[in-house]
Amino acid sequence: MTSSALPQPCSLDPVSLAGWRWAPFLDHAVAALQPFEPVAYPIEAQFLRREGVAGSKAQPVAVSTATWGCSTEKLRQVRAACVQAGPSASVLNFVANPSSRFDLPFFGADLVTLPAGHLIALDLQPALKADQRHTTPVWERLLPIWEQWQTLLPSGGPIPAEAEPYFSPGFLWTRLPLGNDGDALIENAVFPAFVAYLDLYLQLVAEAQPVSDERRLELLAGQRNYVAYRAEKDPARGMLGRFHGKEWTEAYIHGVLFDL
Repeated sequence: MTSSALPQPCSLDPVSLAGWRWAPFLDHAVAALQPFEPVAYPIEAQFLRREGVAGSKAQPVAVSTATWGCSTEKLRQVRAACVQAGPSASVLNFVANPSSRFDLPFFGADLVTLPAGHLIALDLQPALKADQRHTTPVWERLLPIWEQWQTLLPSGGPIPAEAEPYFSPGFLWTRLPLGNDGDALIENAVFPAFVAYLDLYLQLVAEAQPVSDERRLELLAGQRNYVAYRAEKDPARGMLGRFHGKEWTEAYIHGVLFDL
């Protein structure tokens, strides 16, 4: 008999996690990126798929973590961190990191289901919040979208003062209950809001023109500050550490999720 090597995993491979509630969101995002001719982002195989066990010995819970990633001409890295752990957690963290050659914000979506409820965050996050040239053209188009959807969703509450520089006035942040009411809000408000935020972001990407070398360095410094903050304060650190261990988790956070 002859044998052939199994194909190497690729960051563009579809994510398939049994019972993962956020699949329609990632499917939409992947489809929306296709006109930008995405190519695979280099991610080590150990981070593309990881299996583990959580819970007690008497009631173990299977845990699956998967990563999808690409890059395009104007987006340095677009990546999705996906977690499914039965009733313990269902998570999609989707972030688009722009190239510093273009004056663009980050796109960020955190969609989290935990035993206490759903935590939803959407934003076009600034690299240089104090720079009106960077923010005004985005916020003028983002705020009407935020106003449309935030009225339908309860507030998620205040955010820490130290986080303020990394969020826009269009930060959509809500906490929803489990059950039918929460499911209805996810279907009728959260998903269309996600689509609207991503549509605007990809419009900005399509319109973006290269910047000067001086401006690129300013944007790069802002992006590095953002990424350093996100890596230091990543709220998934504790959960991933319990699921997959501290060493793997730190390598994943610094080497994949926030690798600038």
